[in-house]
Amino acid sequence: MKTQALLLAVLTGVLAGPARAADTKLKACFIYVGPVGDIGWSYAHDEARKLTEKALPWLTTQIVEAVPEGQALPVIDRLVKGGCNVVFTTSFGFMDQTLEAAKKYPQVVFAHAAGFKRAPNMATYMADFYQLYYLNGLMAGALTTSGKVGYVGAFPIPELKRHISAFALGVRAVNPKATVNVKWINAWVSPVKAREAAEALIAEGNDVLAFTEDTATVVQVAGRKKVPSFAHYSPMYRFAPDSVVSGQLVHWEKIYIDFLSKVHDGTYAPGKLQDVDYWWLLREGAVELGGQPGLPINPKYVEALKKAQLTVGGKQVSVYDRVQELLKDMSSSKPAFDPFTGPLQDRNGATRVPAGKVMTQQELNQMQWVAPGVVGPVADEPK
Repeated sequence: MKTQALLLAVLTGVLAGPARAADTKLKACFIYVGPVGDIGWSYAHDEARKLTEKALPWLTTQIVEAVPEGQALPVIDRLVKGGCNVVFTTSFGFMDQTLEAAKKYPQVVFAHAAGFKRAPNMATYMADFYQLYYLNGLMAGALTTSGKVGYVGAFPIPELKRHISAFALGVRAVNPKATVNVKWINAWVSPVKAREAAEALIAEGNDVLAFTEDTATVVQVAGRKKVPSFAHYSPMYRFAPDSVVSGQLVHWEKIYIDFLSKVHDGTYAPGKLQDVDYWWLLREGAVELGGQPGLPINPKYVEALKKAQLTVGGKQVSVYDRVQELLKDMSSSKPAFDPFTGPLQDRNGATRVPAGKVMTQQELNQMQWVAPGVVGPVADEPK
């Protein structure tokens, strides 16, 4: 009778745990701030979703793209009603509405990208680029002849402030008097604004460009003007193979596969997520240096980077060798170097990182100040 009762429980779905999980699809839903064809942030998340679904046979997924940052909650309502067990909200501006939804649906697992607020059923995650921005800054500092490097920025949120600051620290390690000149476009996806900002920066004498905007517009403008540039988030080398020096590539699938596998086996569940925060960098393989996979530095720029020099520990080394050395170090299990190691001041002269200290993840996630060399207005900058 016990055997018959157990079999009946399994068949009717009363039995919880691995026996049921093995036969039940886990449904994960993704909310994107941009269209999946943006070639940047949302495109990268969706490519990772596809890889994750392919890797996990028990997983099914659904997406909603181009959701404005103030309109996430009704989308979440619809997804939860549609049977989503896990909801990923993939933009900083979704943070507060994700937290609201987590309280509204305590049995659903939520994970928010790029934020810092969590709940018993809401985790946070980030594949962060600040190490790569420092390396790209070294290369930008070596390649600028005007001493003016342009940056097209989406929004002045902590993520961009740490990335622009890491970039500026790299630029100035090679070229101490150089500036990183920022134009904010207040949009994640706006080819028109990105083009206008890139063209204006070049007209103002900036002879190297970097950016945070989710299309390939900036590298295309740079390519037409024969200005070195750095790709962002996705492989963009193909859009300007003569001018894309390097860039930042992301592998969100590393996080998605790990996170969803833990949800599937019960390690992560509502009530267990308050302290779950992924902060994956080079050593975890969540990010990669380059304008396309497997190409950390465009061969067209190797000779110039080998000729450029900077001082490290009282010795002159080539920028190329320094980039390779730091890339190897920061990809190791215990990196010795971190761009945000003190003493560091902000651009207003205030000490932000004392000598011998390294910024914590929490400090980086909530960073409001910017580094010396960054030029242009920055909202919410402490005085």
